[in-house]
Order: sequence, then C-alpha cells, then structure tokens
Amino acid sequence: MGHSFELPQEAEVGATPEEVWAAIATGPGIDSWFMGRNEVADGVVRTAFGQYTPESTVTAAEPPARFAHASSTAEDGRFVAYEFLVEGRDQGSTTLRMVTSGFLPGDDWEAEFEAMSRGLEMFFATLVTYLTYFPGRTATPVTEFGPPVADWSRAWEILYGALGTPGHAKPGDTVRFAPAGLAPIEGVVYYANAHTLGVRTPDALYRFLQGFGGSMVAAHHLFGGTGAAYHPLDGTGDQGPAWRAWLDHLFAE
Repeated sequence: MGHSFELPQEAEVGATPEEVWAAIATGPGIDSWFMGRNEVADGVVRTAFGQYTPESTVTAAEPPARFAHASSTAEDGRFVAYEFLVEGRDQGSTTLRMVTSGFLPGDDWEAEFEAMSRGLEMFFATLVTYLTYFPGRTATPVTEFGPPVADWSRAWEILYGALGTPGHAKPGDTVRFAPAGLAPIEGVVYYANAHTLGVRTPDALYRFLQGFGGSMVAAHHLFGGTGAAYHPLDGTGDQGPAWRAWLDHLFAE
C-alpha cells in the first residue's frame, strides 16, 4: 500500500534570516548540520555520504524566506521533499519551519518511517543547535559507518558506556570519550531519542545514529577550532579513519 507523510517541525533561533538561509540553501551551510558532503548548484541539491548520493531539484528559492527541494518520484512512487520557511522576528531572532513530506512504498513502510522520523528529529535539532551556537560558521563533516549491528539495545548500551553515561543519555548530560588517535572529547548532550544521540562541544557537533541499513553511523560536524581535541594526533586533518576504527572497536562481533 505505502504511506504518504508530512512531518512539520518549528523553532525560534537566535540567528538572522540571512544566517538561516546560508544554513539551509548553501553547500557549506548544509554540511554544518545535515549529512555528508553537500552542494547546491544549477538548481540541484546534491548529497554524498557512504555509497548514497541522492539528488533533489530546487523547487523554490526565495531568499531568505523560503527554500524547497524534492527528489524525483521513483516508479514505485517513492519521493521525499523538504521545505524551509524563514521569518525574521524582533531583536534578531528568526522562526524556522521545516516540513518534510513524501511517500514510502510497500506494506513494510512502518520501520522505514520510524527510522526516518527519528532521524529527522535529530537533523532538525542539530540545525537549531548549529544556528544557536555556531551561526555564520561552517563545518567539515565526518561521516563513518560501523560494522553491522545485530542487537540494537546492546549496541546503544555499549555506546553509552563508552561515553560514560549511565542508562539512556538525555539532553544536558555531560559525556567524555577518547577515540584512539584523537584527543579526549568532553561535551553536553543536546538531543537524544531512541535512534540518535547528539553531543555539542565548543568546536564540534558529534552525532550517532542508528542507521536503517543496520550499522551505527558517526555523523559529525567539526568547526575548525584550535584546541587539541579537534585534530587527529597524526596531523593529517582527516578524522574519518579514527572514527571508523573506534566504531569497529565498539561494535565488532
């Protein structure tokens, strides 16, 4: 049968409409809160992470008030569309509304919808956190995938243990962890749900997501701080191998 959906989300942020526009309608801005590497050019939004390289067509671009883009519709009816509505408020704040809509085909759409919903909650929370703490800055994204996970309850227990949090982490909790090859990281949980966890530090946003493909995903945004916690100890500037090795260490059977 399949399922049509519309998921609206809204927040007021302490950023200007122009800063919000840069975050939602430019490649470097999207890099700073979404997934993977992004490009907005020639009326197309392109994203690349892992083996997944979706493209969507810009359907509205009215800076700084409205930006929208949508994937093509597959033969089975599958598509996803994003619309951002931006309204300036008094004293430099902005109301941001993000509406995700689309269609999921098949009789087994519920599991995919659940994963998508929990992921979208995290993405929007990350966008709000980015606009609150890092407006005008751009990040280097790091996206790495761990080994296949057979027991997600156990996988989250392992992750929480590595972060030093008892039970299920919640917003406001302090976490500390030190992947091999990286200086120790200390931050505050800014969002958590059953499928995701987000941690904010002065120079980064670290996220862990229960990938629908069956592995834990590290999807981070690094804002170019000068602190030792920000760079691999080998000096290459690429944290990807260190995070991939850490995921392998935690979740390998």
